[in-house]
Amino acid sequence: MRHGKKVNHLGRTASHRKAMLSNMASSLILHKRLSTTVAKAKALRKYVEPLLTKSKNDTTHSRRTCFAYLQNKESVKELFDEVSTKVANRPGGYTRILKTGYRLGDNAEMCVIELVDYNEDMLKTEGSASTGAKRTRRRGGKKSTAEAAPVTDAKAKATAAPAKTDAPAATAAAEETAPAQEEAAPEANDTPAESTDSDDEKNDAK
Repeated sequence: MRHGKKVNHLGRTASHRKAMLSNMASSLILHKRLSTTVAKAKALRKYVEPLLTKSKNDTTHSRRTCFAYLQNKESVKELFDEVSTKVANRPGGYTRILKTGYRLGDNAEMCVIELVDYNEDMLKTEGSASTGAKRTRRRGGKKSTAEAAPVTDAKAKATAAPAKTDAPAATAAAEETAPAQEEAAPEANDTPAESTDSDDEKNDAK
């Protein structure tokens, strides 16, 4: 039983695994990114990140310690001269694992492991996302003037439209009332005529 043993043996002996991780760490430092399986990338991350932290302190002891792990003078030189200046202000998390799919032969899960500070495209996108203003609006809050302008224009059009439709109705109502007034006018003129005739008859009777 292997209770409490969290190290992934990767199907290799200890010496083979140590040599493989050393070569992968050297390649990652020199080329800044590496394509491998997810299991190997996770093991490599635990192997190489302590070395990157140690490179921040550029002393003879640190260089010899890193050389004991990497066994490569060029990678040690690159680590202390170039990479350490890039990661100087980063408190850990120097690598990133990006999954790329599955391998055709054995369907192993593949990925790309890279140094975070050397991916210029992602650094640009992160910078633009952080500088962009956060657009939020509370529920029921005031809207901006740009958003309110179309609403007011729509309201103005809505209020103007009924006024246009009411104008024909008003003219029609005026036309209906005009004949009624004309009919009432002759009736008013007839009543005084009748009264004058009755007055003449009364005078003749007298």
